[in-house]
Parts: sequence; structure tokens; C-alpha cells
Amino acid sequence: MPGSTLGIIGCGKMAYALMQGIKREQGGSFAAIYCNDIDPQRLDLFNQEFGALAVSGRELVDKSDLVVLAVKPQQVWQVLEKLEGSWRDGTLLVSIAAGIKTADLERALKTRLPVVRVMPNTPCLIGSGICAVAAGSQAKPQELERVRDLLASMGKALILEEKYMDAVTAVSGSGPAYAYLVLEAFINAAINVGLDAALAKKLVVDTFRGSIDMVEQSEEHPAQLREQVCSPAGTTIAGVRQLEAGGLRRAFFDAVEQAYLRSIELGQVK
Repeated sequence: MPGSTLGIIGCGKMAYALMQGIKREQGGSFAAIYCNDIDPQRLDLFNQEFGALAVSGRELVDKSDLVVLAVKPQQVWQVLEKLEGSWRDGTLLVSIAAGIKTADLERALKTRLPVVRVMPNTPCLIGSGICAVAAGSQAKPQELERVRDLLASMGKALILEEKYMDAVTAVSGSGPAYAYLVLEAFINAAINVGLDAALAKKLVVDTFRGSIDMVEQSEEHPAQLREQVCSPAGTTIAGVRQLEAGGLRRAFFDAVEQAYLRSIELGQVK
């Protein structure tokens, strides 16, 4: 987007991941980058790593063609209230606040600005993220494509109906934490049976990587691939039986459901 300007409100982890992707893939594609945050250290970090200029919220929205709202969901309404009346025509607002609906953002803006809702995840930091993108009522197709092109620098970007966004938040948004927890438990279990920590990590991570490649390259369901590893009365079926007895499947159902309900709760306008 040569010549355009970018504003970041909230310089937390997800905004940092976004900026890392932009820096890595698009370099100096923005004529200027502005940032706003209550933490001076975060502002310094964004200045040093991305050349972002720290400005007030009102100055940011006045100077930016595209504004990324990256504050916590509980802070969204207070931020928008402070910015009321300072938005200029033509600005595109991208929100990565979990649970917050585009219709509620549009009402809070009190203007007909285009709004796009995005749910990224932290692997965006290394270009392996997955971002879901949903349009508000005022967003045109070309604006949606503009956002998807921006996010493609961080991995994959999918345009979805907004009704799916809370479920997406529970799966891909929160999902890396589930994956890290499973990997941690698996590595600790490997250490428990006698492997040293470095070897345990390598075996577990490479096993997961290879298994994911199998799922992506095969037309078979993961359940069928699992069955192919489970020989009758063998070691694998004994381990799978214990995982089922320990409630692994139920734990995932419960975890995703709780994250989904929390996303809906965060989106309730106070």
C-alpha cells in the first residue's frame, strides 16, 4: 500500500505480531506509521523496531488511512469514546479485539466508516499465522481484500462471515496455547520415561510436524490415520486408550466451548 499511512492503537502482542509480518514481507510499504499506547516502553519498542511515531489518539486517526484497533476488548469502548468526532472520511478501521462485533463498533464510531474485524494468532510472528477476516456493513469488497492482502504477509488470511468469528477465536485465536500445552505435556512425559530434555523436545516436535504434514497431504480423516498406527494389542493402542480414559477428547471439547462462550461474553456491550 505505497503512500498510505498506518495507525496502531494498542501496542500489545498481537499488534507486535502484525507489525513483524508487515516489516518482514512488505518492508517500507507505508509512507508513515503512527502508534498510541499508555505504556511508554511499548511505544519505544514500536519506534525502534518499526519506525512508528508515537502520537495522541486523535492525531493518529487524523493522519492514518488505515487504523488497527488492538486494545483489549474491555478497553475498546473507552478508547472510541475519547476519539469521537476525530475520525476523517475514508479511514478504514481494522479491529483485532476478541468478541467485539462490527455492528457495535459502527454504532460506537457514530460515523459511516468501514470496519473490518480480524482474529489473528501469535504464529503471525513467524509468518505462520492464520487470520480470519469479516466485513462490517460499510466495508466494500476492495477494502476487505486490502485487509486480507495486508494480513497475508503473516501467513494465511481467510474471509469469513462474521457469525463464525467467536468460534474462530476459540479455535485458531486461542489454539496456539492449546498446542503449546499439549506439546509441553508430551515433552514432560518423554522425559519421565528416560529421555533427556533436548531429545524429548526434538522427538515430540518433529513427530507433531510430521503428523500435521500427513493430515494436510492425505485425503483421509485424522481418525483413519490414527487407526493406521494402532496395531492390535500394541503399544500405541494402549497409549491411546489411556489418553481417552484421561479425558483428552472431553478436555478439548470443554476448552473450545469455554473459549467460545468467553468470546461472546467479551462482545457484550456494557
